[in-house]
Amino acid sequence: MAPNSLFAILLRSPWWISLGVAAGVGLVARLLLPDKYAVAGMLCSFPFLVIAAMAAWKQARAPSAAQTGATLQRLNSMSSREVAAAIEAAFRSQGHQVQKLNAPGADLALSKDGRRTLVSWRRWKAASTGIEPMRELHAAQQRQEAGASLYIAGGEISDKARSFAKEQGIRLMDVAELAQLLHRTGALPRA
Repeated sequence: MAPNSLFAILLRSPWWISLGVAAGVGLVARLLLPDKYAVAGMLCSFPFLVIAAMAAWKQARAPSAAQTGATLQRLNSMSSREVAAAIEAAFRSQGHQVQKLNAPGADLALSKDGRRTLVSWRRWKAASTGIEPMRELHAAQQRQEAGASLYIAGGEISDKARSFAKEQGIRLMDVAELAQLLHRTGALPRA
């Protein structure tokens, strides 16, 4: 699904927005179409109901702001080895084969369904991330002939770095998304 398609946007939005769109489509169909076509027109709202259900399920499973905040505090108090172990465990729990890399620009290589992804988080506790780590990750991706790459950042990412990442297809994961991943997969060690 394209990231800016209507359904992708609705999946990222609160579930009740999709429900409202479904109700609106159904109401417009009922009001504008003749009676013999009104039912068929109201069926056009069904995809929006499905999206509302999917968004509600996803949002109900997501950790609360308090849980995410607590996970963030734990992450900030952990050593780099503990963070690395938690990230590796999270990806393993999602079915990835995980290989540690001792290469410039990337920390892990993930393999799943024949697709290889390089992951970097070396500077994840930095207050801001510039373009250089993105360039290093992209170069590592080319050297390793990986199909994708992911950069995990704990601080702000500069506009120039974001632009470079978008141009090169590097997926960016902020610390809140990392906290959700670790919480969802249960990869964070007990305190």
